[in-house]
Amino acid sequence: MGNAFACMPRKDHRAAAAVSRSKRMGSARSARGAPKLTPAEEELLHRQALAMAIHQHLDAGGSMSRRIDGAASLSRRMAPGSTSSRRRGDLPESVTNAKIAQIVLENLETKKIVLVHGEGFGAWCWYKTISHLEEAGLDPVALDLTGSGIDHTDTNSIATLADYSKPLLDYLDKLPENEKVILVGHSCGGASVSYALEHYPKKISKAVFLTATMLRSADVFLQESQFLIYGNGKDKPPTGLMFDKQQIKGLYFNQTPSKDMALAAVSMRPIPLAPIMEKLSLTPEKYGSVRRYFIQTLDDHMLSPDAQEKLVRENPPDGIFKIKGGDHCPFFSKPQSLNKILLEIAQIQASAALLPSKANAEVPAGNTIAEEIAAKS
Repeated sequence: MGNAFACMPRKDHRAAAAVSRSKRMGSARSARGAPKLTPAEEELLHRQALAMAIHQHLDAGGSMSRRIDGAASLSRRMAPGSTSSRRRGDLPESVTNAKIAQIVLENLETKKIVLVHGEGFGAWCWYKTISHLEEAGLDPVALDLTGSGIDHTDTNSIATLADYSKPLLDYLDKLPENEKVILVGHSCGGASVSYALEHYPKKISKAVFLTATMLRSADVFLQESQFLIYGNGKDKPPTGLMFDKQQIKGLYFNQTPSKDMALAAVSMRPIPLAPIMEKLSLTPEKYGSVRRYFIQTLDDHMLSPDAQEKLVRENPPDGIFKIKGGDHCPFFSKPQSLNKILLEIAQIQASAALLPSKANAEVPAGNTIAEEIAAKS
C-alpha cells in the first residue's frame, strides 16, 4: 500500500512511542473547546518534526528522505483558525466569506481524508494538517507516492503515472466496497488524484485540488535543463527534476515559516519527470462523476493566481475556495485556513453539489506549474 502517515485510535496512542503528541500533552480535550497552542508548544512541535527529519536523513546516509515511524502520531490539540473565502456557481468574480459551521460528525459522508503530496514532498509535509483534522474527529491518512518520502524507489526508474501513484491506487483498491474517502491532492499530486478518480470513482466521495494541476502536459520542463536529472545518461531523455534551495524557497515557501523550510530542506527529494509529463485520458462517466473542489492560494509564486484561474476556467470544479496570504504550500504557511476549508468541504452533502462535474475527453497531467517555472527561471 505504500508508506502511510496516519492518525491512530486513542487506545493506540497510549501504547505508542513517546513521539505521540496525545501522550505528551496529557488527556484529550474536545475539538469544540480546544485552545490554541502556546508559542512554546508550537515551537516544541516544530523542533520534534525537524529532529525526526534530520535523524532519518543522517540514518539514510544523506538521502533526501524522512522516515516516519508508522506507530507514531504527531497529533496535537488545535482548534480551527482564520477564515477562508469560497466562490460558487458559475465562478463569478465575487467572493463570499464562508464562516465554518460546527462540524457534525454524524452527517458526514465519510470521515476519512487521504492526503496526496505534490512533487518532491512526502507524507511528512502534512503533519500540521493531520493534527488539525484529527482534532476535529476526522480520520486523515497521508501516503508517500512511489519514490517519495520514505519510499526509497529510485526516481529515475519511475516511468509512468501509474507507477508513481501506485501507493494511492493500492490504498483505494483495498478499501471495503461500502467505504469512500475524500482525496486531497497538492500541486502535481493533482495528476495522481485525477488518475485515481478515473480508476476508482465509486470509492471517492470528493476530490480536492490544492493549488494543484488539472490540465496540459509538462513538455516545457525539457527546456529547463539546469533543473533536469539525467539518470540514464546525458544522451537519454531526462528522468527527474530537482531545484536548488534558493529556487525552492522563492517558488514554494515565500510565506512559509523558516522552521518548516528547514524541515523541507532535509526531506524533499528529486521529482520523477515521466509521470508529470504523461497525458491522462479522463471520462465524464468516471472522472466526471466525482465532485471536485479547487483551493486557490493568493500569494503563490509557483502557480500564480492567474494560472490557477485558468485551471478552473478550463476544467470547472464544483466549488472554489481561496486562502489569502497562502503560498504554494498552505499546509505550512496557512494550516488553520486550510483546515477550515477541508472541514467545510467534508460537510458538503451530495445534494449540495454546486455544478455538474465536467471532464474533457483527454486531459493531460501537470503542466501549468511547469509553465510558471519556465517563466520565473
